[in-house]
Amino acid sequence: MNPWDLGSPLYRRLVVAAMGLTGARILFSVVAGAAGLPALSWPALAMIAAGLLTHLAGLVVRARDARARQAAAQGAAGARPPRRPGK
Repeated sequence: MNPWDLGSPLYRRLVVAAMGLTGARILFSVVAGAAGLPALSWPALAMIAAGLLTHLAGLVVRARDARARQAAAQGAAGARPPRRPGK
């Protein structure tokens, strides 16, 4: 299964928001370059920062969901995984 199928609704919203912010940043950068308006570079920079932070938040949510899924699977199995020899 892929992360999209296993992801929570929060994770999906964060991924879509990060992609939207990154797309808007690209659009702002292209418009700023084509029109010769360096003032549009600053909003583009802010959008890429917001997109990166949203992406990182999505990664945190995805890791949290994976840990919860793994804990539920181990609880359903009723036992902890065996230890490796020598530990």
